[in-house]
Amino acid sequence: MSTTQSERLRGLLEPLVGAKELDLEEITVTPAGKRRVLRVVVDSEEGVQLDTCAELSREISEKLDEPGNSAVMGNGEYVLEVTSPGADRPLTEHRHYVRAIGRLVKFHLTEGGKGGELIARILEVDDEGLDLEVPGVKGRKPTSRRITFDSVAKARVEIEFNRKSKNEDVDVDAEDVDVEKEA
Repeated sequence: MSTTQSERLRGLLEPLVGAKELDLEEITVTPAGKRRVLRVVVDSEEGVQLDTCAELSREISEKLDEPGNSAVMGNGEYVLEVTSPGADRPLTEHRHYVRAIGRLVKFHLTEGGKGGELIARILEVDDEGLDLEVPGVKGRKPTSRRITFDSVAKARVEIEFNRKSKNEDVDVDAEDVDVEKEA
């Protein structure tokens, strides 16, 4: 039975990622000059810490270097990147919507969902769909709306610099967020 490189990598890496109580969101191998880039995207309910990505990167590297596993990446050099999906990630799985409760999301709706774009805050998620709060325009009060998953063509979290915290009634300012820059 033949398996693709992606399937072999997923089979090799899922136990390592699962041991850290993370979800393996995506594995991609892309050419970058004479090398390739192996990007492993992981996530969890609480997000992913930089230290966890570093630990996982070391473990994945060791696993790929073990005898018998080197064939998974084939010959040639590659660069390993272990990362989280980012704040403005596309929402494609049920768990992504659950993690986005309280966040503002831009939805592209199917024709069955009446088409067009909708920007709304996710209030609740169940097996069939989403309960949303659509912000009011020009001083109007927000309205409630229910959409089903099959009416969503695409969805992506919108970045908010002054949004209310999930657990508190205080603004989260962009100045309060530490951003690590590469030297």
